[in-house]
Amino acid sequence: MKKYILTLALAVASIVFVSAIGKQDNVQEFSISLSVKDIAASKAFYEKLGFRQLEGQGGVDQKWLIMKNGAAKIGLFQGMFPQNTITMNPGDARSIYKLAIKNGLKATFSNGMDKAEGPASFALVDPDGNPILVDQH
Repeated sequence: MKKYILTLALAVASIVFVSAIGKQDNVQEFSISLSVKDIAASKAFYEKLGFRQLEGQGGVDQKWLIMKNGAAKIGLFQGMFPQNTITMNPGDARSIYKLAIKNGLKATFSNGMDKAEGPASFALVDPDGNPILVDQH
């Protein structure tokens, strides 16, 4: 039950964040990246809820994987994140980064923001301490 409430809270926080950055259609997908203790047990749990692992998106042996059920995505990460993280996958992370900085938000890290194209990512922490990763592939 605790995990369900946390997942729901993170989903609501991500919707609030998307609304806060403007009415742009830049965020194409978002998911919850869960910091798990036992990836095999977590995978089995989410499979019982109808989630299926996406092909080519990690594996139990790699200690990370992405699962999907309809439009909902959950990333399971063992030993990679200190806490659960909202992950957004925009078409243009650089424009979201510029908007966030312009609006006074502070990134905890950024990568690729100085380049014109290619992969780019940055992270923020919302007012309640929830980490948000904006990751453009």
